[in-house]
Amino acid sequence: MSETTIIERTTNHKPERTLSSWLIGRPLSTADAPHQTIGKAIGLAVFASDALSSTAYATQEILGVIAAAGTIAYGYLFPISLGIITLLAIVTISYEQTIHAYPGGGGAYIVARDNLGELPAQTAGAALLTDYILTVSVSISSGVAQIVSAYPDLFPYRVWIAVLAVFFIMLINLRGVKESGAAFAVPTYFFVVVMAATVGFGLFRYFTGSLGVVVDPPHFKAEHLIATITPFILLHAFANGTTALTGVEAISNGITAFKEPRSKNAGITLIWMSLILGSLFLALSFLSGQTQVVFSEEETVISQLARTIYDGRGAMYLALISGTTVILIMAANTAFADFPRLGALHAGDGFLPRQLTYRGSRLVYSRGIVTLAVIASILIVIFQASVTRLIPLYAIGVFLSFTLSQAGMARRWWKIGHLKEGEEIVEPGSTLRYERGWQTRMVINGFGAVCTAVVMVVFAATKFMEGAWVVLILTPVLVTIFFSIHHHYKKLAKKLSLDNFSDNPPHTLRHRVILPVSGVHQGTLAALRYARQLSNDVTAVHVVIEPTESEKVRQKWKTWGEGVRMVMLNSPYRLFIEPLLGYIAEIISERQPGEIVTIVVPEFVSNSRVTGALHMNTAELLRNQLKRQYDIVIINVPYHVHEIGTEA
Repeated sequence: MSETTIIERTTNHKPERTLSSWLIGRPLSTADAPHQTIGKAIGLAVFASDALSSTAYATQEILGVIAAAGTIAYGYLFPISLGIITLLAIVTISYEQTIHAYPGGGGAYIVARDNLGELPAQTAGAALLTDYILTVSVSISSGVAQIVSAYPDLFPYRVWIAVLAVFFIMLINLRGVKESGAAFAVPTYFFVVVMAATVGFGLFRYFTGSLGVVVDPPHFKAEHLIATITPFILLHAFANGTTALTGVEAISNGITAFKEPRSKNAGITLIWMSLILGSLFLALSFLSGQTQVVFSEEETVISQLARTIYDGRGAMYLALISGTTVILIMAANTAFADFPRLGALHAGDGFLPRQLTYRGSRLVYSRGIVTLAVIASILIVIFQASVTRLIPLYAIGVFLSFTLSQAGMARRWWKIGHLKEGEEIVEPGSTLRYERGWQTRMVINGFGAVCTAVVMVVFAATKFMEGAWVVLILTPVLVTIFFSIHHHYKKLAKKLSLDNFSDNPPHTLRHRVILPVSGVHQGTLAALRYARQLSNDVTAVHVVIEPTESEKVRQKWKTWGEGVRMVMLNSPYRLFIEPLLGYIAEIISERQPGEIVTIVVPEFVSNSRVTGALHMNTAELLRNQLKRQYDIVIINVPYHVHEIGTEA
């Protein structure tokens, strides 16, 4: 056997400038990928906006449960928030360990895959993908709610404002991680500074005795008054408030976006994010209790608190509302950064369409970004941009992924603890080596898994009738779809495998060529010449629809057909494709072993899209109908015709 020659060449072809390149920027080469990574400061803007934005509605969600108890509810607000901060610390420690253990990213999906198995991994993936879709829907809807609080006249247009915001964020993200991060860094830090200034000034006024209560609060109407605060109500309020933790997992999923050393930079960014999130959330909950803000869909907690702290709707009030609106809308950016990456991981493992692994012209997973924008917009329209209606769907997926991630990490520490010194196990996502102190880490992760599982169960029970049932049904459905896709890819890979393949092709006894002919012209003769080069056994087939026109075809074929036989198929009901397919099926049914049937289809190609629309695309119709047939080769022979005045 002769040695195979492989020649390496690099093409100099560059993509043409199009409307797309004008919108999202010039195409980047693969060599530009290392320069598209981001540092800690930009990373905080890209991956922490979701978590930081939750400070705008987490306190409100707690009040939504306990407000019906009256003024006594304010005494429980701060203690509940302290419990949530404790859970935040546990989850942060867990994900900080995950970042260093799995520097390739993937978060809960990779952790569950390597330590718990495929089913938990796909469950975690389904929960995370659902979470990211809802992150976009909730954050955009919440941002629009801030605008409506300041400008009530815009309330009827909130849904369309939200949809436009989704597609704006999508467009920015299609430009690449580096550019989207730079674009969102200023608003993120503006929000942090203004929010810190607000709570700082609010605490100053509280300790100096000059902070009052909310003036002219919005009307609060409780469906059922609560006589006493029961443990279950407290647990329900705690579960609602844990929406403040949404987004904590984002950095562990997007480690690959950071500059080297990736794990170190990602870990530091996670700690920064948790410290800022915890401080702001705790301060907001404390001040909300002191000023006695009211739960309302018409005016947000942030709006009530800001006008109380600043004694009106002045410049600082507007600055805070503007900053909060922007950070809530930008929280969607976290999902746009992580959803495509997670989708690509699933697709790489064969559980989602392979197309999601392809990077676009700006080195981002463009198909995943567009998919996320479309699905999130549909949800916003269905739920009319209501944060309260979307939240029940939101948090279950988040805490399911938290639970599986921490359970997976606990399992990982158990495996590490049973290794000997110097022994190592290489897994798809990481390498296991014995580490001291594994017992403590396993306990931390195990305790965290129990806490987040409890929160998830409480959410599912208390919010079931409000829409949580959708997620409880959707997650198993998604997992089923994932495994169906995986089964298809495995089956296809087995069919295409070369492991047991013999390189001796079957002996071909006969090669039959069928040439569909609608009319006799130069394009037909070009296809005929090609067909005769393939085989001496060529049959032209013409479907008789109009007898007069078919007679012209018959006479022309006698002159120009080069002696090739023609079959005239009479079609009394003026059908074209069906009689032709029936004839081909008849030929196939009579085919002998080793016989190949090739369909050579003449195809008229116009150099103008406008004039091209004036012609029937018979070749494409035949191709679509015949490509599912076994052992048939379909060849299009294009005949190019230049319009008058367009030839070079």
